Amino acid sequence: MSGTEIIEERYGLVTDRIREISEEHFGDEKLEAFFSSCAEFLLMIDDTVSFLAEGGVEKARIEELAERNRSLYADILPEHYGESYGNPGYAVQELGEELGALLSFLYTELRSLIGFAYEGRLEELVIRMELFVEIYTVFVYAADQKEGRPSAREIKDIIYWFVSDYADMAARRRIEEQVSPHGFAVRRIMESDLTDVRYLYSYGEYVGVNELETARFLAGVPEETIATMADTYTEGYRMGFEATGVDLSKKGMVTLGYQIGFERMLRRAVENFEKMGLKSAACRAASSVLDNRGASRRTKNGFSGGSPNPQFEYDHKDDKAIFFDKNYVNRKLEAVRTASEKWKAQLRDCAGPAIVETFGEADFMPATCKEAIRLSGEQERLWVEYVAKAGMLGREYTPEEETSFTIIAFPVPEIGPVFEELFRETIRINTLDYLLYRRVQQTLIDALNTADYCEIKGRGANRTDLKVNLYKLENPEKETIFENCVADVNIPVGEVFTSPVLQGTEGLLHVTRAFLKGLEYRELAITFKDGMIQEYSCRNFGTEEENRNFIYENILARHATLPMGEFAIGTNTTAYVAAKRLGVEAKLPVLIAEKMGPHFAVGDTCYSHSEDTRVYNPDGREIVAKDNEVSRRRHENPMEAYCNCHTDITIPYDELGELTAVRKDGSRICIIKDSRFVLPGCEELNRAFEA
Repeated sequence: MSGTEIIEERYGLVTDRIREISEEHFGDEKLEAFFSSCAEFLLMIDDTVSFLAEGGVEKARIEELAERNRSLYADILPEHYGESYGNPGYAVQELGEELGALLSFLYTELRSLIGFAYEGRLEELVIRMELFVEIYTVFVYAADQKEGRPSAREIKDIIYWFVSDYADMAARRRIEEQVSPHGFAVRRIMESDLTDVRYLYSYGEYVGVNELETARFLAGVPEETIATMADTYTEGYRMGFEATGVDLSKKGMVTLGYQIGFERMLRRAVENFEKMGLKSAACRAASSVLDNRGASRRTKNGFSGGSPNPQFEYDHKDDKAIFFDKNYVNRKLEAVRTASEKWKAQLRDCAGPAIVETFGEADFMPATCKEAIRLSGEQERLWVEYVAKAGMLGREYTPEEETSFTIIAFPVPEIGPVFEELFRETIRINTLDYLLYRRVQQTLIDALNTADYCEIKGRGANRTDLKVNLYKLENPEKETIFENCVADVNIPVGEVFTSPVLQGTEGLLHVTRAFLKGLEYRELAITFKDGMIQEYSCRNFGTEEENRNFIYENILARHATLPMGEFAIGTNTTAYVAAKRLGVEAKLPVLIAEKMGPHFAVGDTCYSHSEDTRVYNPDGREIVAKDNEVSRRRHENPMEAYCNCHTDITIPYDELGELTAVRKDGSRICIIKDSRFVLPGCEELNRAFEA
């Protein structure tokens, strides 16, 4: 028998067994209800496999497609989540403390089958269905032997060997997806009838209002608007290579990241990339624990649909704690290296990601679920180590100094009645005159290059009081501290940035409200000493411990501390004024928000792993402030030099009292005062406020 025939036989056997489970009883009603619920879901997956094999997406009415999509995701939608086994709290309540959390993990892993079913990956279905049947069988055996229930240790061992045994398979699939042009997602972009939104249901992703209405909206805009959107995106990508002196002609692949609904723009973008000599690839954002799924499946690591329930994703972000130990880390890294060797030529051909972000989704501040699985302190340290080693491994096969990227963002309809006007404003903001900004920003840089340090103070409710120490130039005629950043890798235009000197950088960074990587922070306060985070707090939750854990997990990425890796001044007052006028400033993504005031990144510098590549501003001066006291360890101990995270925190103009450059002799150059640029030569930036 061929490999395909063996998989098909296994699939037939396991689905036959699953059909029997709903009718079986072993004396534990609550467990029977759980396994019956899982079996019903798996049979819905089987029905979907048949539906797709018969050309269902092409033949079915949109109402039928929408109903199937909703049925597949119904149980974890917010209105049903309170009584879903995907909710660790409910699972523990119904099934017991340890076993309830483990079975909630199993239930969550089974949900990754939706995407695999639509991609026709039968083996991925088989291995997870067999896992389900194996665990079910252990419970039935324990009941038959009058032993009650199996131990949590026994179930953990089954899960451990599942993730270990299939680490190679997962790594091969994941890397193949990343380097295979014209794959599953790109075919949908290029071959679908984009005037018929039924194509959205061919992904297997959750299709909500945002995805449907975005696709419908873009289907109706003029072709020249689509061209403007796509051309800005792809030209920014090209300019990123030009700005860093990297030869794009040596590359042959670009990796797309996007939320479904933007296919009309992306079709034009794929065509543009083809003209640059680049083929496009895209993989699905991780939904399986084998692919390191985390707190959110948003676009940065692939394509995704809407989130059926962000709380569900957040509750399961640490499920890996069930099996995460040193042996598994070594196993996983070995599997990735083996797969990378197979695809090493294609990985070397990758030019880097091109990301389309979205903003405007409903606010999400996660609730703490005490029953959710959590990493131990030792596992947190091991996770930080794993991320660092995985990053080093990735850069070995795709050297970072040979790549670039670009990110652009657009609103989604969930933002409300202002959607269409905001969409037009976003296109305008994304296409501002970069030559004007480059000139004004050079004026800023000329002043900042004379400074010893900068002082930043908040106003009103903002309590910021920071001193940021700057690199000391040795040859000001040929060198510069700040990069003059226009619309290339980070669209839209509008910032100057540097890597601060850590020693002497100190004080309080405070923002009253911030949205970082899809999570809301209230009264976020971070104190620095010699450039390193010393204290942190927010007011999201009822206890100090919950608030600190929230920041520790999601901003510090489980590091004991992080350096201030970037100090920047955003100059896009046009974006700020438009956001204030439309009342959406709290909804903007970091990509745009960071251009609307001074911002500070915690984690690695903007030049992470590329510090030794020479980079120049448009005026010809070399940017020399690219590393700091932490990243300089890269030559002796790379594991200590990088944090593998970078989170921007912006003080909006209306919370900014003063930003002043202070020279060595104590003289002061005021850059911004009471939310307005006051440095001569920057008057153009204030015109947006006056319009």
